[in-house]
Amino acid sequence: MPAPAPPRAITQEDVRRLRVRAQLLHRPRGLGPAGVVRRLCGVQAQDLSAARLALRARTAGLTAAAVDEARVRDRDVVWTWAMRGTLHFLAAEDVGWILPLLAPTTLPRSRRRLSQLGVAADAQERAVRAVVRLLQDGPLTRGEIARGLARRGIRAKGQASVHLILRAAMDGFVCRGPDRDGEPTYVLLRDWTGPLRTVDREEALARLALRYLTAYGPAEPPDLAAWSGLGLPDARRAWGLIADRLREVHVGARSLWMPRSQRITRPGRPVIRLVPSFDPYLLAYRTREFSVDTRFARRVHPGGGVLHPTLLVDGRAVATWRSIRHSAGLHVAIEPFTSLDPDVEEAVEAEARDVARFLGLDLTRGRRSAATPDARGPGRQARGGRRPRSASPDHRAVPPSRRT
Repeated sequence: MPAPAPPRAITQEDVRRLRVRAQLLHRPRGLGPAGVVRRLCGVQAQDLSAARLALRARTAGLTAAAVDEARVRDRDVVWTWAMRGTLHFLAAEDVGWILPLLAPTTLPRSRRRLSQLGVAADAQERAVRAVVRLLQDGPLTRGEIARGLARRGIRAKGQASVHLILRAAMDGFVCRGPDRDGEPTYVLLRDWTGPLRTVDREEALARLALRYLTAYGPAEPPDLAAWSGLGLPDARRAWGLIADRLREVHVGARSLWMPRSQRITRPGRPVIRLVPSFDPYLLAYRTREFSVDTRFARRVHPGGGVLHPTLLVDGRAVATWRSIRHSAGLHVAIEPFTSLDPDVEEAVEAEARDVARFLGLDLTRGRRSAATPDARGPGRQARGGRRPRSASPDHRAVPPSRRT
């Protein structure tokens, strides 16, 4: 076997450009919702609206309705708990090997939390079996599950019911089903997806590491651990299993790795994207040092589990944004960290129009008297009392556009 090539020195700009392409932010053709979710090996979906917008940022011409069809009608996208014990979209064919791999790190935390909520260890096992029996009759809401457990003498008030459903999901029994009157329901995973394909733990570790690096590289083992919820020893073990398929690069004194198939390309047309809260581009690494300037880190991540929607220019965060729905359509406001170039502002206007198109709305002037901040956006005014800029190049509200 030939000796591996010596590590190549690359710049932070190279890292951002590689990650933008790996994460499909350049919008290659031919990928629908399931294709994007499969490539990214999961998309965080604790906020359904944000998860839909994460797919929009990577798929030209997609609509929110098409995302919902992929999940509810086609069922090739599954909404369940996965990485870090958080709700995610997963490709249906990945559920069978990802959940058993991640469950050993997630379930102990859930068991402890249930004990704190007054559900003893023996009652937890009985409750999970009861949840499965309840769902044999079809989709149920969380409240309906809690009431069904109560009839069986199992205490599951408040957050206890959430953690019991999470336990059942991580054990491979349950996932989210169709909404009912705006409220999520839960279904049996085997009924929703059919038979699941499983692999042994070593193969699953290797598969996860390679899929992670294909979607998020260049990166390093602590990034895989932070993204997946695996312990660092498991992440390093996974890295070692695919070492012969990786290429090491140096960014200053730092070592990162990427698949050998990943190529460093020359700068091309800027990639400008409005990404939502909890976007994979900002969540997939231990730190955001390559994507967010430290001067503006608190603007993007103020703490308390909040990660604001962000404007990316070639993978660099240059603003946060928010959308406001009102009776006439959607208004998008940009809060730039510094002055934006005119060509960037023009591209942002196009992005804002595409967000509105994706949601089936017109992009409009903001009407603050009737406006409601959208749940995906920061929902606040820029620091220092500055009024957020509109998405239009001249910083005034964009006139209504035709739906496409």
